[in-house]
Amino acid sequence: MNKYTDLKNKKVLILGFSTTGIAAAKYFKKLGADVFVSESAEMSEKNQDMLSELISKGIKIEFNGHSDDFIDGSEFCILSPSIPDDAEILNRLKEKNIEYFSDIEYISKLENKKMIVVTGTNGKTTTTALISHVLSQKYNAPYCGNIGISPLEYLDKDVDYYVIEASSFQLHYSPDCKPKIGVFCNITPDHILWHKTFDNYFEAKAGMFKNMDENSYAILNYDDEVLRKLGEKLKAKIYYFSMQDRNMRNCTYCESGKIYYHDEKIVDAKDLQIVGPHNMQNVMSAVIVAKLLGLDNKSIKNALKSFKAIEHRLEFIRTIDGTDYYNDSKATNPEASIVAINSFKNKKVVLIAGGRDKKTSLKDFIVAVKEKISKVVLIGEATNRFKNELAKSGYMNIVNSKTLEEAIDIASLDRPEVVLLSPACASFDMFESYEKRGEAFKNYVLSKK
Repeated sequence: MNKYTDLKNKKVLILGFSTTGIAAAKYFKKLGADVFVSESAEMSEKNQDMLSELISKGIKIEFNGHSDDFIDGSEFCILSPSIPDDAEILNRLKEKNIEYFSDIEYISKLENKKMIVVTGTNGKTTTTALISHVLSQKYNAPYCGNIGISPLEYLDKDVDYYVIEASSFQLHYSPDCKPKIGVFCNITPDHILWHKTFDNYFEAKAGMFKNMDENSYAILNYDDEVLRKLGEKLKAKIYYFSMQDRNMRNCTYCESGKIYYHDEKIVDAKDLQIVGPHNMQNVMSAVIVAKLLGLDNKSIKNALKSFKAIEHRLEFIRTIDGTDYYNDSKATNPEASIVAINSFKNKKVVLIAGGRDKKTSLKDFIVAVKEKISKVVLIGEATNRFKNELAKSGYMNIVNSKTLEEAIDIASLDRPEVVLLSPACASFDMFESYEKRGEAFKNYVLSKK
């Protein structure tokens, strides 16, 4: 008997009426469980249709708090990843000896040998989608996780591999996760308000790799000193990728615009539909995964050449009067924006930045702006700090804008080669999400004549 699958008429608690929570509720109901979904926030009108669907399936749902009636007697609890680890409800679960974990942890308890988990501060969404795209030449390997689709949606499907994007929040609640393959793109400070310290943030991501054994594969960014040092401590087989060093064990590297696996040339960067050094790193990690799982070089090359940028990740929208417009709304921290800025060499670029300020250091961001950006157009709550910090550094070509649409118009006036939306901030001051911000950018650019 497996306590995690033999759930007929047993109570399962889901915390959070979210993408994760809804997928978990549907899945465990299929297993015959008595499913209870508990949400601390008020019910929103936009959730009414989904609420009605779940209730019609016999799933119990409460809003505005977590009652003992919903909690007591649960076999275990699946958490939505945004719940803070010091939330009062988690203390109540501990007192009642109710185990809680993420949907990713649940998959790991059942099918860890089918798991390919991608994490990192930046680039993990593109890397996850790219790995899935390449593996699709030979396997059923859907992408899921933090990308917006719970892996539980595929658990009753016939999949060969789950290609999972994992956030620090999800991995924090996945203490025993042990995938077949783990990819660590990079690490820079982010989500410090949630994790309290950078060390906590790093450990949330690194814990998965420390669980892995000699039958697992850890794919690490050799150019990131923190990850290089992590690799020295792991039991898993280590495969590095690098933009700088070709003399490493189990390495992919980029040399003269070409990507190699050991000494085998895989693809020319100029043949790819994604741009920038960061995307070459994403490609290199995908190549390692594909080689480990037995794909031939021709299949890998063809898949890489057909892959297009993920929406809101340095996504090319259109060209108007010689100006290329790029939507990088997913860049919600300065490090992500630096990556985007560095993707355009020897071009006149106007940057649209700003939003809800994460209060992280702007030092390196300012260096990148001064080197490569002809003008900065600022929007949102972060405007004053960004403007003051840039001005203190001597960068003065800054314009404030009240709306994103106005910012696009201002950015277009100079007829630059590139208008780049890469905000370096969260979206919540002006938009519901970074996706909504990116959609607003795209819709306005596409409407321009």
